[in-house]
Amino acid sequence: MRALRTLGAALTLCAAAWLTAAAPAAADGKDGTDGKDGKSGTEAPTEAGTGFRTATEIKPGQQATAAASTGDYLYWVFPAAAGQIPEVEAELKLPDASSRHGSATWQLDVYDGLRRHQPCASGTPARRAAQQDRTVTVSCTLRQVRSWSERWANDPLQGAYYVRLTVVDLPAQDLGLPIDAEVEASVRDAGGSHADGGDMTPLNPVLRAGTAPGTDSEPPDDDTASDSADDKGGEVPHAVAEPEDGWGSGWWSDRWVWTVIGAALAALAGVGGYTLTRGPRSPGRPPIRPGSDI
Repeated sequence: MRALRTLGAALTLCAAAWLTAAAPAAADGKDGTDGKDGKSGTEAPTEAGTGFRTATEIKPGQQATAAASTGDYLYWVFPAAAGQIPEVEAELKLPDASSRHGSATWQLDVYDGLRRHQPCASGTPARRAAQQDRTVTVSCTLRQVRSWSERWANDPLQGAYYVRLTVVDLPAQDLGLPIDAEVEASVRDAGGSHADGGDMTPLNPVLRAGTAPGTDSEPPDDDTASDSADDKGGEVPHAVAEPEDGWGSGWWSDRWVWTVIGAALAALAGVGGYTLTRGPRSPGRPPIRPGSDI
């Protein structure tokens, strides 16, 4: 009975520890969707930038649209935190086949905050559309975003990620034809099996204001702009806003579940081993005291 009571107490403590660890994680909803439906609650952008500095910011889960011309470079930017896997998908609605003169290859590229091209772990980043095709879809899934990396490595790090969409091969007569683009970026947690340690400043470039339209003013240099922002007490604008849950992956990981399960199994094995090795005791014979006569 004592062994059963000890085993029951051990299992109760393990269950309490697991529930205590799992409850905050369920409340946080750290899946890049703010615990809702994956939308940011704001209207999705309806235009795209033409370069890294003018890239249009989109939130994970938003479906951005843009009307452009064939041959344009379209840029968007979104945030990704450590421990997440970014996924980008773009769909292009092409002009009518009668106005085109052949097939074209469309390409989706993803760059990090240092403008380093990031290879796709899966997906189809480049696809050739035949002349009769009305739509073409390209996609790219990156590797897990890390919180730190060696200097020589090209690992994806937390911060801003730029999406570039363009055509790389087409008949010259088709340049300038109108197209409609739909882009959606999403992030999902990689899980504890991919967790790593370390900390690093997010790769989130600072935006510098340029010459305003209709004025002759010159853009301030980097030092002057930074000093003026600091003097006024305002925030320096960055490429993307920091996610609500921060850039880090947080303390919760599904490794906690396996740790608790392992602790419960270890407690069960310890109680069982003690019960087997103790052996039976004779209830009718008192234990022998040292120095007493047998």
